[in-house]
Amino acid sequence: MTANELREKFLRFFADKKHTIVPSSSLLPTDPSVLFTTAGMQQFKLYYLGQDSPYGKNVTSCQKCFRTSDIEEVGDNRHLTFLEMLGNFSFGGYFKEEAINWALEFLVSACQLPIEKLAFTYFAGDNEVPADIESKEIWLKLGIPEKRIFGAGRQDNFWGPTGEEGPCGPTTEIYYDLKGEPCEKGKECGPSCGCNRFIELWNLVFNEYFQDKEKKLTPLKQKGVDTGMGLERLAFVSQGGEDIFDSDLFQPLIEIIRGQEKGVSTGSTERWERIIADHSKAAAFLISEGIFPTNVEQGYVVRRILRRTIKYGANLGLEKGFLIPLVEKVIEMYWEIYFKSSLMNKEEIVEVIRREEEKFNRTLKAGLKRFEKLAKTGIIIGTDAFHLYDTYGFPLELTLELAKERDITVEVEGFETAFKKHQEISRAGAEKKFGGVGKDASYEMVKLHTATHLLHQALRNVLGDHVQQMGSDITPQRLRFDFSHSEKLTARQIAAVEQIVNQKIQADLPVKKVEMKYSEAIEIGALAFFKEKYPAVVTVYFIGDPARDSGQVFSKEVCAGPHVNRTAELGSFKIEKEESSGAGTRRIRAVLANE
Repeated sequence: MTANELREKFLRFFADKKHTIVPSSSLLPTDPSVLFTTAGMQQFKLYYLGQDSPYGKNVTSCQKCFRTSDIEEVGDNRHLTFLEMLGNFSFGGYFKEEAINWALEFLVSACQLPIEKLAFTYFAGDNEVPADIESKEIWLKLGIPEKRIFGAGRQDNFWGPTGEEGPCGPTTEIYYDLKGEPCEKGKECGPSCGCNRFIELWNLVFNEYFQDKEKKLTPLKQKGVDTGMGLERLAFVSQGGEDIFDSDLFQPLIEIIRGQEKGVSTGSTERWERIIADHSKAAAFLISEGIFPTNVEQGYVVRRILRRTIKYGANLGLEKGFLIPLVEKVIEMYWEIYFKSSLMNKEEIVEVIRREEEKFNRTLKAGLKRFEKLAKTGIIIGTDAFHLYDTYGFPLELTLELAKERDITVEVEGFETAFKKHQEISRAGAEKKFGGVGKDASYEMVKLHTATHLLHQALRNVLGDHVQQMGSDITPQRLRFDFSHSEKLTARQIAAVEQIVNQKIQADLPVKKVEMKYSEAIEIGALAFFKEKYPAVVTVYFIGDPARDSGQVFSKEVCAGPHVNRTAELGSFKIEKEESSGAGTRRIRAVLANE
């Protein structure tokens, strides 16, 4: 079966078991304590804690996931950054027996995997949580020989929570035997022995506890099931592949890479090919959700994986622009299931990647030359590592990888000190950039500040939710607003934005100031930027009345203020100029006129 067929078969299997099929949520989570969506259960987290699920007690999904924790491992036979997580979930519905029975039925009956190639683990218990003997007994009852059932500790068979706190519990896991015979450990060779004989297919988590920020466990009032199986792993074992890159989800990309190779430097060709295939896919998905390459937070991760890809492409002798056909192939492969309805269209995604590749290629050769000069000393001190980052665009991780290849040391602590100093300077600038217009601002500047909130939301309405503020500057005469978007706005789009802003001005909407927890502000969808500077309690400005139904609120943003009391005070709004402000960033200059 193709990966597309497996994805559909999984969802239909659980739909037939009375599960509601729920679409994948965004790679950008609502939980502010994590950068990305890393598991299928994240969008359902609150339902395990007692909140009513709008989908019913039992659901199934195929969730887009991105994991930064595995970046350094990519290139082996089993790790990825971007993956699709197949899962079935229950919030106080069924529990262990149904979950285990259905998992075995799907793999053996629906997917025709040989049962003798499967091995199983369960939580063996520790001083805090008792052993999950129930799961072991269910496997035995299903006819699994005891010699293929293994107990394991907290590190292997206890999962969660996602983020700083949340539901968690013991797991039982299903592994696939890739080699069919034990390593030198003989009978002791099992899923946890590390010999690469087994690969984990499916993790069945039984949420029985809540773990708080102090790592304290409390039994949950409502038990739940949370399972996750990587589609990429299921695809390669179903298709008879040898590793995770040996399936129809990666072979088309590997073929494109090999077709472009012109010359190879010393190193692991296969590993570089795999990194490029994984990272090009991950970058396409992240950018499709409006996450552009920058030097902070999610944007930094996009830049990091793209620049690793470009460096390894250079190692393989790939010509400039090699990423474009790879990204186009990714979009083609996933068009119907994901990209058809993504925030960014194909041309926008390709343009962001093209610009980032061009930008890094301009400094890559000079940066490598500088690195080689520094490497001759046998150690790269922290300030030099930061210079490679700040001047040549080398993420620290790239410098560390290059150093590892040459068996030299990098002073990470010194880099972090230099980076922290750089952040403090940047933060001071950013606070000025994003922090409003100041308490002593003139009335004209206050009006223009409120206009930026209207403009921001209007841009999102017209262009899509990938738009976010990248900076602003306000004088008594005009506003300047920078925002994430990769294409020049058309005359029609500019007119639509102007019209929306002026409609909201004419509607004379109230501007309300509400103090709330930062986490609550994010949960209700308030826009926020430079989140590391925000305190636990923030001010949210609503344009529209938050006391009435949500349809009355046009804009809500975390902001220091000040603002006008009502939008009619602004008069009328006019965009004077729209232009580029850098890769993936546009700039609007606008004015207000009294009517």
